[in-house]
Amino acid sequence: MLILPEEHRRLFKEPFGALYRSIDEVVPLIEGKSVYTVGDVVTHNLKKKGITPTVAVVDGYTMRSPCNRMPAVHGECIHVKNPAGTITDELICALERAVKNPPSTIIVDGEEDLAVIPLILTVHDGAIVLYGQPHKGVVLRTVDGEARKTAQRFLAHFIRANTD
Repeated sequence: MLILPEEHRRLFKEPFGALYRSIDEVVPLIEGKSVYTVGDVVTHNLKKKGITPTVAVVDGYTMRSPCNRMPAVHGECIHVKNPAGTITDELICALERAVKNPPSTIIVDGEEDLAVIPLILTVHDGAIVLYGQPHKGVVLRTVDGEARKTAQRFLAHFIRANTD
């Protein structure tokens, strides 16, 4: 399991991509592309627009409160545990499995926020990753070499903990 130390959490407050006020601004930019979502609200809102993500990662919560817009599950449903502030090996394996066998929904027991990092390292170049930025909108990141380098830099702030 990878754990993000408290002193590095501020690094993850800024958008890891282009920030848009709403899903309506994003829809024209993602047509015909593989879209991966992290978060219940962004997944729900995208599906409301008639777009089913290739892979969706949800946890049943939005901003630490139960989400009343839990998106419908599509494709294979994979359940994983991932405590807040961590990236578990279980989550990484689930992302790899889901990306290889779309469509899939990963339901996280814990928190899915940091799944954006390993997701960017798992999907193909040109894929779109969407996630919600609390109180601000939707972040769109097109996966490319630069996105992968940034994700690797973020991972360098985590520490490996044994979970035996």
